[in-house]
Amino acid sequence: MENHNMHRHLTFYAVGISYRKADAEVRGKFSLDAIARTAVLEQAAAEGIESLVVISTCNRTEIYGFAEHPFQLIKLMVENSRGSVEEFQRAAFIYKNNEAMAHVFRVGTGLDSQILGDFEIIGQIKNGFAESKNHNLVNSFTERLVNSVIQASKRVKNETELSSGATSVSFAAVQYIIDNVADVQNKGILLFGTGKIGRNTCENLVKHTKNDHIVLINRTREKAEKVAGKFNLLVKDYDLLPLEVAQADVLVVATGAQLPTIDKDILALNKPLLILDLSIPKNVHDNVLDLPNVTVIHLDDLSKITDSTLENRKKHIPAAEAIISEVTEEFNEWTNSRKFAPTINALKEKLNSIKDSELDFQRKKISNFDEQQAEIISQRIIHKITSHFANHLKDRDTVVDESIEWIEKVFKIENKAQTT
Repeated sequence: MENHNMHRHLTFYAVGISYRKADAEVRGKFSLDAIARTAVLEQAAAEGIESLVVISTCNRTEIYGFAEHPFQLIKLMVENSRGSVEEFQRAAFIYKNNEAMAHVFRVGTGLDSQILGDFEIIGQIKNGFAESKNHNLVNSFTERLVNSVIQASKRVKNETELSSGATSVSFAAVQYIIDNVADVQNKGILLFGTGKIGRNTCENLVKHTKNDHIVLINRTREKAEKVAGKFNLLVKDYDLLPLEVAQADVLVVATGAQLPTIDKDILALNKPLLILDLSIPKNVHDNVLDLPNVTVIHLDDLSKITDSTLENRKKHIPAAEAIISEVTEEFNEWTNSRKFAPTINALKEKLNSIKDSELDFQRKKISNFDEQQAEIISQRIIHKITSHFANHLKDRDTVVDESIEWIEKVFKIENKAQTT
């Protein structure tokens, strides 16, 4: 396995918690809001970590970066969340080098989404990358990797039907409402929260339910009005939340709060209420289930809903994987070229030194020595020799590290540059 280290003693890792092994409660403990993500980046910079990207969504909290040991990255996650090392060990994953890189590609292209083909994650990766760049925590490897993942994501979306249909967490929520609430266009629907899933749910609710009196409440009214203006929703003040919940038939909770915002104390109900909690951490307290006529559906429940759309998407996994393989190969060629470029440059310097010494000898020995012609011929020979070595190192069957070591030993050259 090729080692894509930015330095020989560093390793590229992907560490984190995702829906694959961690339920919503555990994922909630490791969730990182904007303030926590900034704290992670500032701590990473203070601890000498030169490059990493942090993402935290409803399905995963992950860090991609360089470290001497993965615990350096795990420590950042644990110390800035409510999760413990013990919980991390039980539910986490740790990948390194090629496996880590492959994981980032699968996440970014929707192959590792809780709902197959959900492409909302690529936006989170872009945002995480931008935040890291603002903190000067992006090296050339990470920048090239993220750009390659974005490229693969675009190609998978445009060249395959992995994202066919309108299936995502937000759409699955709306589909559940349509399937389980009779006469939905005339029912009272209340949306609490304006996070990304909340905004997407707004759009899908308006588009698919034909309900023209959906109410939107957010702690910050200005944000609610911005979203409401786009989708023609009714905005109510945050302090009216208990009254609006009492009138609702469906409550969709999509806030970014770290603690539950809905509990039984604010539910003065005299009719059935369907609650969809699309938040991580969970924003609906378990005690609401003590009340009669309350049904709670969490996003983990929605992800288990399989229909013909998802079944059709599975057929396009091989095509998506072929695109990832192609883009990954291009990325590997780039990393290998960066790895051997300093050695080729050092070899060229060595050969030029030999050439200068030999021309100086011949100049003294031959009276009519044509120095200009000898220089041209020598440079052409040096170019051909170095090109042969470069082509050898570019070959996919070449073990690059061993070949570099061999070249440096044979020509007695020392590559002082940092390798990739």
